[in-house]
Amino acid sequence: MRRLLSDVVSTLVPPRPDRHGPLPPLLLTLTLVTGLVDAVSYLALGHVFVANMTGNVVFLGFALVGAANLSVLASLVSLASFLAGALAGGRLGTRFATHRGNLLKTATAVQAVLAAVTVAAAAATGGEVTTGVRYTLIVFLGLAMGLQNAVARRLGVPDLTTTVLTLTLTGLAADSAPAGGMTPRPGRRILSVLVMFLGAYAGAQLVLHGHLVLTLSLVLLLLVVTAVTTHRLSSGDPAWTRPPS
Repeated sequence: MRRLLSDVVSTLVPPRPDRHGPLPPLLLTLTLVTGLVDAVSYLALGHVFVANMTGNVVFLGFALVGAANLSVLASLVSLASFLAGALAGGRLGTRFATHRGNLLKTATAVQAVLAAVTVAAAAATGGEVTTGVRYTLIVFLGLAMGLQNAVARRLGVPDLTTTVLTLTLTGLAADSAPAGGMTPRPGRRILSVLVMFLGAYAGAQLVLHGHLVLTLSLVLLLLVVTAVTTHRLSSGDPAWTRPPS
C-alpha cells in the first residue's frame, strides 16, 4: 500500500529529478479530456467513438450488418478524422522531436482550436445535435483525439497513453503479485483508469442533462490550461523536455 500511495503522489506531483518532469499530471489532464469527449461522442453523436478506435472499428462492423442505432458513415468519418489527426500529430512529433515541451504545448494549442470550433458549432444550435452539428463534432473531435494519441505516443511516458486503457488494465493484472510479478507504477496505472472514468462519468452527467455546450467548453478549458501550463513549465529548456533515451 505504501508503494502504491508513493507512486500516486509521484505521478501527481513528480519529484524534481524525474526524467519526465510535469508530463505525468499533464497527460492525466488529457486522459480526463478523453473521458469527456467519448461521453459526448457516444451519448450525443449517435453511438460513435472519436477517441477509442477499437470500439469504433467494432461499431463499424456492427453497422455494416445492420445493427440498430449505428451508422456506417459516422464510424467511417470518425475513423478518417482520427487518422488525419494522428498523421498531423506524427508530423508535429518529427518537427519537435528534440523538445517535448514544445511538442505538447503546440499539440494542445491546436486541440484547443479544434475544440473551440465544436463549442461554436454546438452553441449555434443551442445544443441541439442536427446532422450538420453531429458531423462537425465528429470530424473536429476525431482530429483532436488522433493528434493527442500520436503526441502522447511520441512523448513516451509509460502507462499514460491518454486514450487507451486496455494495455494499462492488462498490465495491472498481468504484472501483479498474484501473477508472479511486481507491478511497476501501480499508482500511475490506477490513476489513469480512475481519471478516464471520472471524465466519462462527468461527461455523461452533463450530456444526459442537456449540457452539451458546457461539456465541450470544459474540454476546451482543460486543453487551454494544459497548453499554457506546458508553455510556462518548459521555458528555459529543463531536462525533462529532452526526449527519453
